[in-house]
Amino acid sequence: MGVTSRVEFQQQVTSVEPTSSRGLGRHLGLSGRLFLLTVAFVALIEVLIYVPTVSNYRRMWLSDRIAAAQVAALVLDAAPDQQVSEGLSQRLLAGAGARAIAVRGNGARRLLSIEMVPDTVSEIIDLREDHWIASIRGIARTLLAETPHPIRVIGHGRDGFDLVEILMDPGPFREAVADFAIRLALSSLAIAAAVAGLIFLVLQRAIVRPVGRLVRNITDFAENPEAIDGVIVPSRRTDEIGQAEIALARMETALAGELREKRRLAGLGLSVSKINHELRNLLTTAQLLSDRLDGVTDPVVQRVAPRLVATLDRAIRFCEETLAYGRTSERKPNRRTVPLAALFSEQADLAGRGRDSKIAIHEICPGDLKIFVDPDQFSRALANIVRNAVQALSPSANGAEASVRDNPAITIEAKRVGAAGSGETTILVADNGPGLPARAREHLFSPFKGSSRSGGTGLGLAIAFELVELNGGRLTLDETACGTCFRITIPDAAGG
Repeated sequence: MGVTSRVEFQQQVTSVEPTSSRGLGRHLGLSGRLFLLTVAFVALIEVLIYVPTVSNYRRMWLSDRIAAAQVAALVLDAAPDQQVSEGLSQRLLAGAGARAIAVRGNGARRLLSIEMVPDTVSEIIDLREDHWIASIRGIARTLLAETPHPIRVIGHGRDGFDLVEILMDPGPFREAVADFAIRLALSSLAIAAAVAGLIFLVLQRAIVRPVGRLVRNITDFAENPEAIDGVIVPSRRTDEIGQAEIALARMETALAGELREKRRLAGLGLSVSKINHELRNLLTTAQLLSDRLDGVTDPVVQRVAPRLVATLDRAIRFCEETLAYGRTSERKPNRRTVPLAALFSEQADLAGRGRDSKIAIHEICPGDLKIFVDPDQFSRALANIVRNAVQALSPSANGAEASVRDNPAITIEAKRVGAAGSGETTILVADNGPGLPARAREHLFSPFKGSSRSGGTGLGLAIAFELVELNGGRLTLDETACGTCFRITIPDAAGG
């Protein structure tokens, strides 16, 4: 049974591995995906910062030209008759980077130009109403649109001027914005690469490597789950990965222990199966010979014979229970609706009351009560529980009281609970024996651990518990003032 579980465990892992390998061949690993995601997010942040920065530089560059034009207008306004020489006009226009400057204030308009003002312009940029969406669109027009016509820029005036306009060539403007955009792009890429690399290294060390360690340990553990040194050693981390390492260590320790225990049990079952035939022949022969001792009148023989018979009976039951529990698995139950009274009537014989004929078995069951179970499996489960009670009431049971031995009794009672089709049937198996000791209650339904008798295996209740669960029910122990009472609960058939 344990070997089969280990083989199935390794087969499941093996069946998953090829799919994982093919997935890794087609897709990037966790490190690659993490790197691409880091670069993508950093690049997105850089784009969100880059475009507004270039747009702001474009606006500030134009604002500087408007401010220079404002200074030129002040010079023009301070000149006698508001006239300046051609040389001064050229210097003023060159300082503002404009072909013409126009200002308006106090109801008058002044123009500074040394050439004819063209009638056609490629673009009008009004800094008074230039919001951020229009400014972002303007970047594309500035960098992509090539035209021989000048640009008209309008801005707020000050120092007595209401409005300042300049007419300038698009070439220098485009070159300045393009140069700033390229320098900003290069610096942004450098910063993005540095930040992405730093984030990647931090995440690689803090997350990817520990996760990789978990994956490698799980893979190695799957290869040999019973190896003691295969259990992961948790690190000192206190975050989620540290908690995962602790949980994985606990799981691997428990699983390795379970597999080793199941392997030992499987080896035991295999060994018992091999010697079963010869052993049972020997025990049967010994039992037949011991039966002949009943006719011998020798007092010593009469005193020793019951002990010998009881010992042989326990040896035979031990072999039978060990072989029954050592099966790989119980078959799937064939559940159907059967009369419960018929199953009750078999218990006196199936429970092996034998020479303990003084033990009374009382059956309390309505004649029309039916139950939805596999009759063979449920009868075996019920017989194991009743046999356990018979053994507790037998004269050889440890700690049995004299008053109980005079009137030993077992009561099997059944009753319905709830409406038909949605309720359940409860079966109580109670005896008036000495009860269960505390050490037996701790591992009551565990094989080889739950026996309260000297030489017992504890397999009877373990088998009964498994059979009741297979049939959709529950087996529990009720608290009683004296004796022992087991409760079996079987739900009704769905839709029935």
